Amino acid sequence: MTPQAASALDKLRAAALALPEADEKLSHGMPAFFIQKGKMFAYFWHRHHGDDVTAAIVKTSGTEEQAMLIEMEPDLYYRPPYFGPSGWVGIHLDRADIDWDRVADRVAISWELVAPRRLLEAGGR
Repeated sequence: MTPQAASALDKLRAAALALPEADEKLSHGMPAFFIQKGKMFAYFWHRHHGDDVTAAIVKTSGTEEQAMLIEMEPDLYYRPPYFGPSGWVGIHLDRADIDWDRVADRVAISWELVAPRRLLEAGGR
């Protein structure tokens, strides 16, 4: 893994694991972030199947939100293989001008979409 990709993973990991009851485990050889009974809310994508992309894959409310994000900023967001048909969106982490607060916010939104009600009612993030 390149130093840039390792740094991106460290920052993604910090954002994801700061959320209540978040945990990390490998999924298909890449770090994935889960909550309660294996509900994934974020995935680190790095050169998966040799595609030369480093990204965070996060859940959206559905394909309409996914399409809106990609249309608004096609250089930042993209429809990732495997996850895209379910409405997940990729966030390029291989750019020099990454807004990490924005990435952390999208990770938190993804967490909220899978978090159990008791965590949301307790104040969530």
